[in-house]
Amino acid sequence: MQHAALDQVVPDFELPSTGDTVFRLSEQQGKNIVIYFYPKDNTPGCTLEGQSFRDHIDAFTAKDTIIVGVSRDSVRVHEGFKAKQNFPFELLSDKEELACKVFDVIQLKKNYGREYMGIVRSTFLIDKTGVLRQEWRNVKVKTHLEEVLDAVNAL
Repeated sequence: MQHAALDQVVPDFELPSTGDTVFRLSEQQGKNIVIYFYPKDNTPGCTLEGQSFRDHIDAFTAKDTIIVGVSRDSVRVHEGFKAKQNFPFELLSDKEELACKVFDVIQLKKNYGREYMGIVRSTFLIDKTGVLRQEWRNVKVKTHLEEVLDAVNAL
């Protein structure tokens, strides 16, 4: 499996999405894409992160940029989370960890003394030609939105 690398075209992938659709990366050419990976729907940090993208959607839209969130939750769970939070973007279900592997976001995590493999909160900015321009790993939700918007504005 090929991994995404900075300043390289991101390998194509396809995932089931909210809105009864399938998201295929190669079909998004011509738009900038912010893909954010998060551990789990309906948890505090993940909710806050989604809300910050939601609350600034106009700034992204003005720069011809779409946002998609990715976790291992099912599309059904995503639909509920999206509706509850009024997210104006799609959430992708990556149960098989296809996109997670492309972006190498599954890592060993520790929580309350327990070790497990999970999604490390990460965001990637892909330009209109499909090239990975920026990546943020181990994201801190509070300051993250400004960093992403600055990077989108710099494209």
